[in-house]
Amino acid sequence: MTTTSPTTPVAPTADPLRFGVGARVTVAVMSDDYADVLLGLLARLDTTGLLVETGDVSTYLGGSEADLLRCLTDLTDAVAATGRHATVTVHLSRGCPGEVRCDLPGGAGPRAVDAPAGRTVGRYAAAEWALYPLADDVRAGVVPDHMRDIEAAIDLARASGTFRGSAHFVTRLEGDAGTVLETVVQAWARVGRGVQHVTSHLTLSLNSPSHSRG
Repeated sequence: MTTTSPTTPVAPTADPLRFGVGARVTVAVMSDDYADVLLGLLARLDTTGLLVETGDVSTYLGGSEADLLRCLTDLTDAVAATGRHATVTVHLSRGCPGEVRCDLPGGAGPRAVDAPAGRTVGRYAAAEWALYPLADDVRAGVVPDHMRDIEAAIDLARASGTFRGSAHFVTRLEGDAGTVLETVVQAWARVGRGVQHVTSHLTLSLNSPSHSRG
């Protein structure tokens, strides 16, 4: 039997919270009863494995990439199921020294994890997405090249079938809401294997009246 000494140091990249892995989420529902809708959704949401802090602007979710993707998919599915026009705005971040719950020692390096698999939900979403690899030094002999990493992420979106085109400052994604979220979280995690600090923004539009006219 293998035992681990309690004094054995744990790599900061192994702990998602210590490495600053998390998301901020804001849901906007276009209806007069939006407060009741949101409170009902949050009361039923499974946040197992995640640290949750809800404020008056957004909700913070801290935890592993897989738990984040599961929770974001469940939330988006539930929002879409209401039939109301809504948007879900997600800000993902990882490896952010100096932030709350993220104080990495020097030389911690990127957090290399398998990109989590998502699930389809059978609900259409249109989305605008941006990815920001915030590398400013050479690590493991890899010279920072943000466009290389962004283009790799867009190639992933093409392979997933969610890519629809480029616009000012964003990439347009469309398709099953679960697949769109999977694309974004997988790209964020994959770029994060070589870049310590990576952020990503996503805004999903659900049940928009313009979708039926498209």
